[in-house]
Amino acid sequence: MRILVVDDSAFTRRMIIRMLELGGHEVLQAENGKAALTAIEDHRPDCVSLDLLMPVMDGIDVLRAIRSRGSTLPVIVVSVDIQADVRAECQALGVSAFLGKPPRIKEITACVEKIRAEAEGVT
Repeated sequence: MRILVVDDSAFTRRMIIRMLELGGHEVLQAENGKAALTAIEDHRPDCVSLDLLMPVMDGIDVLRAIRSRGSTLPVIVVSVDIQADVRAECQALGVSAFLGKPPRIKEITACVEKIRAEAEGVT
């Protein structure tokens, strides 16, 4: 799968990228929401790992923009913001999963594998 990792922290991006590359995935990256939307248009990833708290354009605004285009692109939120109202808004915007930071390799791998299985029609 081609996965876009969006996080303003270079350290966190590298950590998540390593986890995903170990699973054999092609990984792209963006440092903020605006760059993420450009990457989504240009590279058509199969899935997005998305931080919520970022400068320029936050993750909620990215989710709104993705959904306003009619896209059902799978999104895994990876954030320190785990408040119930934030989770509820993310779920209303159709995220595939919500992981706390730092994500564990087993968690993110399981989320990606579930998304892959759903895309292939295997549940």
